[in-house]
Amino acid sequence: MDEISLTGLRANAHHGVLEHERRTGQVFVIDVVVYLPLADAGRTDDLDRTIHYGELAEQIVAAVERDPVDLIETVAERVAEVVLAHDAAQLTKVTVHKPSAPISVPFDDVAVTITRGRRQNAGPVGFSA
Repeated sequence: MDEISLTGLRANAHHGVLEHERRTGQVFVIDVVVYLPLADAGRTDDLDRTIHYGELAEQIVAAVERDPVDLIETVAERVAEVVLAHDAAQLTKVTVHKPSAPISVPFDDVAVTITRGRRQNAGPVGFSA
């Protein structure tokens, strides 16, 4: 399976359990890997045989910035749904970073990573290793 990677997408959103996170918001950083067949796109130079990564990036940021939720796990699921709505996408790995998480000790990052895919002729499903 081939890959399209989007790394370091930034979205300002109001997710979190604490009231001040919901009120003031913060930056979330999103990394996405989309697994899909790219041979036809490469052979034909046809954008319709791949996923337009610019449009996908905009869709992901819009999904992260809407409707505040408590958990970044929920945000990650939302992003996976956006990716898998594209017919070419077979599997996706989504990481949501919360670099300003309210943690009382020094840290570099907090992140949740999920992997989701689709069954043949079906919608998105969880992936078990």
